[in-house]
Amino acid sequence: MSQNSSGPAPYIYTCTRLRVRKSKLLTPAEYYRMLNMGLSEITRFIGETEYQKEVEELATSFKGVDLIEIALSWNLAKEYQRIIDMTHGPLKQFTKTYLERWDIYNVLTILRGKTQGFSEGKIKEVLIPAGSLNRTMLDRLLTEESVERIVESLKGWHLYSVLQADIATALSSGSFSEMENDLYKTFYADLLQSDKKGITGALQFVKFIKLEIDTLNIKTIFRMQADAVSKASKDLFIPGASLTLDELEQISGLSNTDEIIDALSAKIRNEPLLEALDGLREKKTLNEINIDLTKAQLDQMERLSRIHPFSIHPVLVYLVKKKYEVANLRAIARGKESQLPGDVIERYLVI
Repeated sequence: MSQNSSGPAPYIYTCTRLRVRKSKLLTPAEYYRMLNMGLSEITRFIGETEYQKEVEELATSFKGVDLIEIALSWNLAKEYQRIIDMTHGPLKQFTKTYLERWDIYNVLTILRGKTQGFSEGKIKEVLIPAGSLNRTMLDRLLTEESVERIVESLKGWHLYSVLQADIATALSSGSFSEMENDLYKTFYADLLQSDKKGITGALQFVKFIKLEIDTLNIKTIFRMQADAVSKASKDLFIPGASLTLDELEQISGLSNTDEIIDALSAKIRNEPLLEALDGLREKKTLNEINIDLTKAQLDQMERLSRIHPFSIHPVLVYLVKKKYEVANLRAIARGKESQLPGDVIERYLVI
């Protein structure tokens, strides 16, 4: 890829614009207001924010939680495409590569939806065409009559070999979990190679990826503990960050929470994650643990963004925070539709 745009000007321009966009994300106070609203009030409120255009476009075809969810999906996909368009040089390459995670989400959503008998329209509503597989390609996949045909249609996709290797097991077991795990492991392995390609800013990009891998692996350890998994498996972890697969397997085999936290704290080096781990010594649900670790990851991302203000970090901070804003709004809408109390819904928000 040409690096003619790898000087400081594109970084300053893009990072400045994204800080402005980040300032427009919903505040904690706005989330707390929504927790005291009904579903129709929440729809009106969202329709007066950055989601206004999508809510107005879809209001004649959808109502209630469906309107909110589809508007959120449309907005997220369009916003990510706008970010790709405004970036240049290495920033564009890193952004596009990172957003390919949505290809995995979309392919798995289509495969699972087809297997469970959902209609093309219902599956399409929740797709986020923000990666290398554009809306046209996703629409074509939706028209395929079988899961096998969907996989064959993805022969040109760079993760096709994983699909091909795992599809038989997925269909026989009725679960795409192993395929999902293998897809993300390959995805992250590819991202970790970025610093070997001689691209300006790659070391900062890889630093962020390692932070994300650490967070995911720690979440996996606590999920295994909550599920009382009797035998630790290296296959459940993503290699390449602070802990080796052997260390992760050993730590996940510990039964005492304090021992797990002590063992992790001896290997993890960033302060927010260490603080979050120490807070997990209190008895917490798996959901509370995941939320705490996610907040710690976001906190560390913000720190990296301040240390490196004109780098890939401000871009990644915005991409991830936008994703969690959409997740929060979905959680509120679904919770209100299910008539859950506000304090219960709040436990599922990353604020």
